[in-house]
Amino acid sequence: MKRILGLDLGTTSIGWALVNEAESNNEASSIVRLGVRVNPLTVDEKSNFEKGKAITTNADRQLRHGARINLQRYKLRRQNLHDCLQKQGWLGTEAMYEEGKASTFETYKLRAKAAEEEISLHEFARVLFMLNKKRGYKSNRKANNKEDGQLFDGMTIAKKLYEEHLTPAEYSLQLLNKGKKFTQGYYRSDLNAELERIWDEQKKYYPEILTDEFKQQLEGKTKTNTSKIFLAKYGIYSADLKGLDRKLQPLKWRVEALQQQVDKEVLAFVISDLKGQIANTSGLLGAISDRSKELYFNKQTVGQYLWASLEENPHTSIKNKPFYRQDYLDEFEKIWETQATFHKQLTPELKQEIRDIIIFYQRPLKSKKSLISVCELEQRKVKATIDGKEKEITIGPKVAPKSSPVFQEFRIWQNLNNVLLIDNDTNEKRPLDESERNLLYEELSIKAKLSKTEALKILNKKGKQWDLNYKELEGNRTQAILFDCYNRIITLTGHEECDFKKIKASYIRRHISIIFKNLGFSTEILDFDPSLEKHELEKQPMYQLWHLLYSYESDNSRTGNESLLRKLETTFGFPEEYATVLCDVVFEEDYGNLSVKAMRKILPYLQAGNDYSQACSYAGYNHSRHSLTKEELDQKVYKERLELLPKNSLRNPVVEKILNQMINVINAIIDEYGKPDEIRIEMARELKSSAIERENATRAISQGNAENQRIREILEKEFALSYISRNDIIKYKLYEELKPNGFKTLYSDTYIPKDKLFSKDFDIEHIIPKARLFDDSFSNKTLEARDINLAKSSKTAFDFIKEKYGEEGAEAYKKKLDMLLDNDVISKAKYNKLLMAEADIPSDFINRDLNNTQYIAKKAYEILGELVRTVTPTTIIRKTKRSEKIKRSVPPRKTKRSFFRSPHNAKRLRFLWGVCCLFFITFQTFKSNFTFSSPSSSNLVRSKLFSYMCTFPRFSVMFFSGRSICRAMR
Repeated sequence: MKRILGLDLGTTSIGWALVNEAESNNEASSIVRLGVRVNPLTVDEKSNFEKGKAITTNADRQLRHGARINLQRYKLRRQNLHDCLQKQGWLGTEAMYEEGKASTFETYKLRAKAAEEEISLHEFARVLFMLNKKRGYKSNRKANNKEDGQLFDGMTIAKKLYEEHLTPAEYSLQLLNKGKKFTQGYYRSDLNAELERIWDEQKKYYPEILTDEFKQQLEGKTKTNTSKIFLAKYGIYSADLKGLDRKLQPLKWRVEALQQQVDKEVLAFVISDLKGQIANTSGLLGAISDRSKELYFNKQTVGQYLWASLEENPHTSIKNKPFYRQDYLDEFEKIWETQATFHKQLTPELKQEIRDIIIFYQRPLKSKKSLISVCELEQRKVKATIDGKEKEITIGPKVAPKSSPVFQEFRIWQNLNNVLLIDNDTNEKRPLDESERNLLYEELSIKAKLSKTEALKILNKKGKQWDLNYKELEGNRTQAILFDCYNRIITLTGHEECDFKKIKASYIRRHISIIFKNLGFSTEILDFDPSLEKHELEKQPMYQLWHLLYSYESDNSRTGNESLLRKLETTFGFPEEYATVLCDVVFEEDYGNLSVKAMRKILPYLQAGNDYSQACSYAGYNHSRHSLTKEELDQKVYKERLELLPKNSLRNPVVEKILNQMINVINAIIDEYGKPDEIRIEMARELKSSAIERENATRAISQGNAENQRIREILEKEFALSYISRNDIIKYKLYEELKPNGFKTLYSDTYIPKDKLFSKDFDIEHIIPKARLFDDSFSNKTLEARDINLAKSSKTAFDFIKEKYGEEGAEAYKKKLDMLLDNDVISKAKYNKLLMAEADIPSDFINRDLNNTQYIAKKAYEILGELVRTVTPTTIIRKTKRSEKIKRSVPPRKTKRSFFRSPHNAKRLRFLWGVCCLFFITFQTFKSNFTFSSPSSSNLVRSKLFSYMCTFPRFSVMFFSGRSICRAMR
């Protein structure tokens, strides 16, 4: 008699059944016990799980914990500052309140005054408390968001322009004439100053064109829109650059326009060109840089800048004006030195304590290396004493980052060994031979990817006769990023720019090597050999360059890159103006599942043409921890009980809770009935799509890519965007969606001028706020004016419309949506979301639960393998059209098939049993008395039903607790 435990793991409950399964005709199978354990999730955990919110327990906990930590650290700084100043006797014992007129901003006034005039020590203490509140933006190059723009430290250039009375065009022209292909960015204020000078100069010759009204009309316009306005208003075309140097000629025209009359066409081009550059100098980080420049030239501190703004307009916002951390440090320095001349108590020692220890100290980020997984091939388990208890822990080398040069090489060879060359005439498939693999490797070693067409061309397999089993081959993304930087660097040095996508890898290496050698740059960074021993491997210049760019975070400079720039110059020979190109590199942060040690052992066998499993075997590894040989299974020592997972060991508290509940159930069963011989666990994995569904998905992806490319070209031509983000494409899609509505927003009917689309006046707005339901799909987005978006806050669109515009407004809003839906402008999903009240936000079980259930089942499978020899994952099979069987994906083990794989069997059972009868029968009644229309069907169903109960215990529990059989069958 075999004792079998069946488990059905879900996100909210665990179904289980313990049965005795007959192994001979003399034995009778029986159910020992069955039950359901409800997982003790909190209301928020369950609700977030069911709604599929991104802010799950773990993320929500981190957000709240982070906010608490930040507040606690601020309070700690404030308390330390208070204690320090109290010790100095600068603080009074009575609380201060606002008294009289103009007292609201009194501390700002004192702060501005303190930089130049004497204030009392008590007032100085108030200023220090204000400085302690906001300490400025400290750059971290890894955390910078591209959509926020880039931190720009062009103060050296700005000083040169200021001291030599040059405009950006004049300075750029000087560099180009010296042979440098200059691409330096400029502050918005410098570009505006050049535009003002050109406008004033040309107004002498064209007063009827360059009017104040026309100037106002061009405010905020892009290059394309400015050209269109010149044509529409005055019939003036912009000058054509055909046949001219596209970099040099625009600068020459701009310099000429500063000094003498130019043709109307040239004038239109110059103003449009400048307007385009000004429009592109946007973003949060760019604004920080520009404000820092303003402080420098106005010789102001941050406090003086803020006070001047408040004096000009008391209602101005000062919260949305961040500055560099260094600007606050400069202000502290100036205020302290000024007050030190009046107060002898302000000693250098006290200054160091308040500045470096209390206010501006910021500890380095904690290392999270402990959270990185251990290599699955090199790991081993040892016993260790932790907190007085002996525990089993996993040790071994950590997995490598995906951007690691070793990982990139490993992945290329692993993929190449899986490539099949297909002869379409004979349908014959064969793997690549050694020469073919080497040809593809040479190209993939410095390119991010190769399309199927490109790969076949390299293999000299042209025409329709040949095909590959891959649509594209993934290359070395790390080297591709670096070689793109090298291309930009050699372009800046005055050499011709190359399109690496159209050139062979061998030529690219040779081309860059020659230029780098002539310029005195290191050429050793172009190659990498993964076969060297560990210490020699890490000494390779290419590996050192990757490691430097990957691991460097920031320093205390304005942009956080000064130390990195110096290191790139001293180690690799890149001067600062070229090293800045490499400073912008940020590699992917993800990790692989193998260590460098394991990959280096396996790589030679992959290069020899073996597939991954064979290469692992030759290297002495078992690539699948779940596929043990009979001898290994016989020798394996199994646990008598399972240990609870340590807190935060999975970094997902919901999964952790469910698995610990499963462990508690199993341990309780072991205590009462002993260890089972076999455990069967339902693997709730998402069903694979049918061929038709896969075809539809592929078609949809292709159409989406084509649509995105169309919009990208529009944004490049009409809006002159230098960097096109995913949000830019979405924003333009949403703009086109509003065309039938006259390009008016759906909530407020605000017209969106095309030239204002990418300004800060209009936002991408989430119809159902993220705070209520995390849904970042296109169907949950629309465009709306920023002030309306802020007013809407966390309300749904429909609730906001009703609250702001009343029932009549809501009715008009609904009619507008009906029109858009009838004309197929918006999808049904978006229509429903636009009309959804907060009370109607769905809270049903959606895909997120299925994904989490997959993860739970996978981890459970690993845990149970330590308890019993046989762990059998089950799979549900369904039929599709044309009798195509689609199976759930499971680990490579024996699986159990569900009796309900045929919809006809399930339908027959529902008919035979009836839902109502389930409330009146017990298992014993069913087993002995329940009959079917024929003996054959009775015996078949009874045996299959019993087998199914052992495999899917949740069905058993639901059946015998009187629940709907329809639900039990799912």
